[in-house]
Amino acid sequence: MLYDNPLAIHVADTTKGNMKQFIEFVPVALFAGVFFYSRDIYLSTMVLMVAIAGQAALEYLTSRRIEKKTQVIFWISMLFGGATLLFRNELFIQWKPTIINWLFAGALLSSQFLSKQNLLEKMLGAQLQLPGHAWQRLNLGWSLGFFIAGALNLVVAFNFSLDFWVSYKLIGGFAITLSYIVITVAYLANSGYLQAAPADPAAPEPVVTKD
Repeated sequence: MLYDNPLAIHVADTTKGNMKQFIEFVPVALFAGVFFYSRDIYLSTMVLMVAIAGQAALEYLTSRRIEKKTQVIFWISMLFGGATLLFRNELFIQWKPTIINWLFAGALLSSQFLSKQNLLEKMLGAQLQLPGHAWQRLNLGWSLGFFIAGALNLVVAFNFSLDFWVSYKLIGGFAITLSYIVITVAYLANSGYLQAAPADPAAPEPVVTKD
């Protein structure tokens, strides 16, 4: 799922958001490209690890910080990628997307029910003004999406060929993330939470009044 960045709803700066999504997609594309060229899952796993490390380094160089999401992806990739190379068993790298997605699902749920601080609202509250129940629905919806993505990855990994799984990792995760973004935007639009920006840049921002 983006699965390395499935929560990004770019409202204020679309160009920057699209560039970030592209950078996050590069390690997966390199992984698939090397695999289908070499037919070597271990070489492609090594390339994936190097690419993710490069992504984390680039993020630090450009912003002087590494987001928690990127840290999670980095360490899980190093752990499961390293286990794949050490034990010469591709099942470890096949489990990686599931672990990452389920960790994100757990983080969203725990933020809502344990800390009482909605994680989505914390991330996107400066860009979207929504009532509390809307944030709760989005939070639950995305946590469900992460869980489903993780489960689907296991279904594909254990019931289809390695070639099919690599193709799914490249295309399927992106498709699932895109579908959830579309569902999220449709929900916000149908609920009246999305309004057109004012024509005059100096005009005040629209206020959402729907409860």
